[in-house]
Amino acid sequence: MTLAIIYLNNLTGVNMNLNSKIFLAGHRGLAGSAILRKLLEKGYDNIITRNSLELDLRNQFNVNEFFKNEDIDCVILAAAKVGGINANMNNLSGFLVDNLLIQTNVIKAAHDNNVKKLVFLGSSCIYPKDSKQPLKEDYLLTGLLEPTNEGYAIAKIAGLKLCEYYNNEYGKDFITVVPPNLYGMNDNFNPDSSHVIAGILNRMHNAKINNLPSVKIWGSGNQFREFMHVDDMADAVVFLLERYSNSEFINIGTGEDITIKDLANLIKKVIGFKGELIFDSSKPDGMYRKVLDVSKISKFGWKYQISLKQGLIETYNWFLEEFDSEKK
Repeated sequence: MTLAIIYLNNLTGVNMNLNSKIFLAGHRGLAGSAILRKLLEKGYDNIITRNSLELDLRNQFNVNEFFKNEDIDCVILAAAKVGGINANMNNLSGFLVDNLLIQTNVIKAAHDNNVKKLVFLGSSCIYPKDSKQPLKEDYLLTGLLEPTNEGYAIAKIAGLKLCEYYNNEYGKDFITVVPPNLYGMNDNFNPDSSHVIAGILNRMHNAKINNLPSVKIWGSGNQFREFMHVDDMADAVVFLLERYSNSEFINIGTGEDITIKDLANLIKKVIGFKGELIFDSSKPDGMYRKVLDVSKISKFGWKYQISLKQGLIETYNWFLEEFDSEKK
């Protein structure tokens, strides 16, 4: 059987339609809110959501009762405890426990209540810290994880494997997609828990409006990262929701990376900050390089659309509308 036919056969499975009842978990977060926008744009009109006050996904009993009372066709699991390198390092246990609870409760309840399709959002941090680049799906579990986010990574690997096991043992259509670092509208700009783009953007904006001479950035700046606009991620998720059925997880991303130093200088240009960038090498860099191999999804005909510069401009404009007091 040729490779092309194998991939064609993977583009089968549950037949989604626009009135399929979809439970989108984590609809208020960076990833979930983008997926919600994309589903609505595509015409899906039977989406149910719950915020954390209405349904604590860490509570097994409540999750089970929710699934028993709803006739759900599909689950998109974008809910997670997330944060940047500082937040992860200081709370490895919390990132492990909360994410294990969320994932296990939702995935098992979906299995027990005959949900037809489930999409689980993984993370590129699942790959070994010293892995060959770009990161192919085959490289999972071939080496040690990056210590600074090990708790989060272990939880994501567990969720990925649970989907794989349900597929192989029970014939489920539970898929896992693995994105790189995400950014865009509804990102978390809290300086204590934000990811790299949101953190740098926020600090640089504050330095600009307060006429500060410099901005300090964690790490040497020499590490490489791949960044994907959250709207491209959402487009890839819905694309695979409608087309992909396989126990093997699949990378989604741009397949392109940039050093943190070059990223910071690009953000500096977008914001118009004139000061100095100081890279604090006493802080950890994390993985030296992390870029996904996206050849599998590329063979299905999907490719990202939003360039990093364009995405940063859109993100900064949204940030100004939401957070800049001078704009209020």
